Amino acid sequence: MKKISLLLFLLTSTFIFGQNSAETCEILNKINALVQAEHFRPKPVDDSLSVFVFDNLINELDPSRNILLKSEYDELAQKYRYNLDDLILKNDCSFLNNIKATYVNGLLRTKKVLEKIQTQPIDYAKKDTIRFYKKSFAFYLKKEDIEKVWIKKLRYQILDDIAEMSDNLDSLKTNFKSVEAISKNKILTNEICRFNTLIDSNTKQEEKLYNFFCTYFDPHTVYFSDDSKNSFMASLSKEHLSLGMTVNLNEKNEIIIDEVDPKGPAYQTGQVKKGDQIISISNQKETLQVSCASLESISTMILSETNKHITLTLKRNSGKSFDVYIEKQVMKDEENSVFSFMIGKESKIGYIKIPSFYADLDGNSQKGCADDVAREVIKLERDNMNGLVIDLIDNGGGSMEEAIKLAGMFVDSGPISIVVDNKKDKAVINDPIKGVIYRGPIVVLVNSNTASASEFFASTMQDYNRALLLGSTTLGKATMQTILPLDEQNTDFLKITINKFYRITGKSHQYLGVKPDVVLPEFYEDIYQKEADFSTAMKNDTIEPFLKYKTYVKRNLIDKIAKNSTARLSDNYFFSNIKKINLKIDQLINTPKSEIPMTLDAIFKQKKTFDALWTEINTFNDENNPLDVYNSSVNQFLLGAYPTDKTINQYQMDNLKTNPYLNEAVNIINEFNGGAK
Repeated sequence: MKKISLLLFLLTSTFIFGQNSAETCEILNKINALVQAEHFRPKPVDDSLSVFVFDNLINELDPSRNILLKSEYDELAQKYRYNLDDLILKNDCSFLNNIKATYVNGLLRTKKVLEKIQTQPIDYAKKDTIRFYKKSFAFYLKKEDIEKVWIKKLRYQILDDIAEMSDNLDSLKTNFKSVEAISKNKILTNEICRFNTLIDSNTKQEEKLYNFFCTYFDPHTVYFSDDSKNSFMASLSKEHLSLGMTVNLNEKNEIIIDEVDPKGPAYQTGQVKKGDQIISISNQKETLQVSCASLESISTMILSETNKHITLTLKRNSGKSFDVYIEKQVMKDEENSVFSFMIGKESKIGYIKIPSFYADLDGNSQKGCADDVAREVIKLERDNMNGLVIDLIDNGGGSMEEAIKLAGMFVDSGPISIVVDNKKDKAVINDPIKGVIYRGPIVVLVNSNTASASEFFASTMQDYNRALLLGSTTLGKATMQTILPLDEQNTDFLKITINKFYRITGKSHQYLGVKPDVVLPEFYEDIYQKEADFSTAMKNDTIEPFLKYKTYVKRNLIDKIAKNSTARLSDNYFFSNIKKINLKIDQLINTPKSEIPMTLDAIFKQKKTFDALWTEINTFNDENNPLDVYNSSVNQFLLGAYPTDKTINQYQMDNLKTNPYLNEAVNIINEFNGGAK
């Protein structure tokens, strides 16, 4: 009887694997068919794709090279690294089951080693060193070395954890035995829990495979399941399903509730308080233990539009844990909504922050970003503003329709952009709104995270000499995507790159970014990932200019004011020191590291170096006099009607008062108004 049951199991398992393999290949071939038909610059499915997909998939599974053996990797590479393209086109995707089986075997093997290490002492007196690699390195692991490799990794983690416990090294050394036992137990328990999660996880590798297949064509072509599509669409709106709370990581890497919105469902339970620690999260189908789940899976669980009902297991003040059931509600995302202030009682300069180019997804044309900006401009105009600062710092883009509409509000008439499709046909996007909402001087703030739709808007303002751009060079994305279903079932989708847009000059900022008129440094500017950092990013090119348009002011006026600003800031304390701190960041992050001894002294010293730099960044203030930032008269009236908005309003205002980029933007507008002498 047992033999028959086992045989049935094996037959059933083989059938299921075969069924999954066929379904995987079906989706991949549908993706390829859609890409070949609609993508701006489709590439053939060949060995280059095979290598790209295989390498990325293996790197995703074993980034630290401590799960798969070199022999296992070599076998997989020999079979599949140059053959995935052929197998996919032949509808044979059984390779994924083979890769997953090898991976799970590696997880189970490593888990056994971790359980063994948990029961035995670690020798901290043994001389050893450790080196950190910025990029992935070759597979090297042998079966007989697994325990040695993991003891080394865990030894570092434990010493690093101990170094975080106190700023007093002598105290840590004195109490080493007791603190080591606590740290070792915590770290091993979390590692084993993490491996159990990976082994038992229902999360499929299929979606990762689909997305590596997609990003071979370009970084912004992405596969969407119905769930991920809904979540993406919600991210383009200022209103979406929410728990009504924000969280952050504390120094112990615990997830702590940072704020609870009084208008949100978490607050309405009466059980959730600021400072509560989240122990686990459940969507009623799956439960994630926070201590051993990835931040990505936790974030997906919380933010997914399909997870409308969430149960949080919380702990307060080290007391007993308790469960709270919360049903998400549609809420306005205050941090993703346009807001404005006035600056200076005499200068009266308006300031508008655009966090993203969110769109109206419900067909109400009054809910989009462009109309929200228009409303704020009208409020500021009522108070007789003499200039306007539009802040696009960290604006990652969003709806191109909103960006086009907004550009039209500040450009009187004329072309906005040139769009080229996969047939190399050119189409001109013209100003959709005749006339302008505001005619005074404008400064647009940008940085490395200003991307896509926000780059489109900023470049239009620059080409028309409608605004002076100030900040650092933007990300460099000048492609347009649309979401298309893979088939009539509408359960699988592709966000696919279908166009490339060019500036009205015929130039493109694709790959290069938009260079501001006044270039200023920013923290982490050598760390931020730019379009050029993606191996499959489309390169820059230009087209022959053919458009006629009338600029707002002469270019020499913009250039003169930009030159004056650059001279004014040449020895500015704040920006000079950002450059110095960025050199330190670059040395810590980007410069190849020498080996460090695996001792508490060396790791404590390393920690102190990181802490000192972090403190230097967080306590670094601008020496300029604080700006006089205040609400427009209309917004002041609205705060009286909606007092719950006062907290975030004050927070936004306080952040702007010592903002050096805004300070210089104010100086530039005052120079515009003074005739740029």
